[in-house]
Amino acid sequence: MGQLQFLGDINNSLKEVSAAESIPQSNLIWTIQDSGNDSELVGLNDKGKIIKTISIDNVSNIDWEDLTSDQDGNLYIGDFGNNHKKRKIFRILKINIEDLNSSNATADIIEFTLPKKQSSKDFEGFFLWNNTFYIFSKETKKFIVIKVPNKAGRHEAIIHSDFNLDGKDNKITAADISDDGKIVVLLNHNKLWKLSDFLDDDFFSGKIKKLPFDHDSQKEGVTFKTNSKVLITDERNGTTGGNLYSFNID
Repeated sequence: MGQLQFLGDINNSLKEVSAAESIPQSNLIWTIQDSGNDSELVGLNDKGKIIKTISIDNVSNIDWEDLTSDQDGNLYIGDFGNNHKKRKIFRILKINIEDLNSSNATADIIEFTLPKKQSSKDFEGFFLWNNTFYIFSKETKKFIVIKVPNKAGRHEAIIHSDFNLDGKDNKITAADISDDGKIVVLLNHNKLWKLSDFLDDDFFSGKIKKLPFDHDSQKEGVTFKTNSKVLITDERNGTTGGNLYSFNID
């Protein structure tokens, strides 16, 4: 298990990097910024430099928080940030792989609401598995995982599970699943949680391992580079953060 390895500074123009996603069909690391920033999908090289910027024409950035992808290389933006717990309708924005070579794109929109008895939550991490989105709420203690189908239209999310990770400071800021579906990682500011040996989509039924960074910053993006290595981004805060890192999880 390796230490957090610095790969490069992310361009100064990206101060609130909130996601990271890599796909086999592209050599770029894709990222977004969160609420109050432009509706743009940004491609970085492996040193954090901006190589590509794609303007998403038909949607605003309400509160973009995470990225995931499907096997075809289509990207999905999780527009489900909800700091004030007032939001009723959440969105997932699909960016088709054909648009990744363009400077503009039009998103396909998936909307979801929460079940009527479920209070509004802030969500910051998700991934796509078996054509279903698994979305994690950001909590100080017990969090929920909801399921939303990868299908255009508006859906009522299904409560999949809830869980409480051991210890403190475990707010989940990003999530990813390995390409083979055998490992899930959940990101915090100062650690990574590795879930493995689980049954089907019962992600908390197997091994749960805490992997500390010995480094605390506003880390909000994680993506698998290989089954044993992830890439991580953090937000810029004064003179700290705004970097791209790699981390071995074995």
